[in-house]
Amino acid sequence: MRPDTEAIAEQVFVALADPTRRAVLAALSAAGPATATDLADRLPITRQAIAKHLALLTEAGLVTGEPGERRRVRYRLRSAPMQVAQQFLNALARDWDDSLDRLKDHLGR
Repeated sequence: MRPDTEAIAEQVFVALADPTRRAVLAALSAAGPATATDLADRLPITRQAIAKHLALLTEAGLVTGEPGERRRVRYRLRSAPMQVAQQFLNALARDWDDSLDRLKDHLGR
């Protein structure tokens, strides 16, 4: 695995560790691009808190902000970092599967 892959995966995992950020991502997934105000209307959290979570999600690359009307930023999901995290997990799973298969073969002898 490339070091940058691990770094991207780590950022994704940190972002996904918080239930509020998962709720923000779920809201964007369900209804499409939205502003922080739109999201605050849908979720039981203030717009200021949403903005802080969106900043971390943006830093992790999971969302991107697009300028909208009246200087409002609309946030849209980005799947690329999630795909990198999935590749990271798949590689770990392969390593574990290989190790467990070798152990099973060894114990079977």
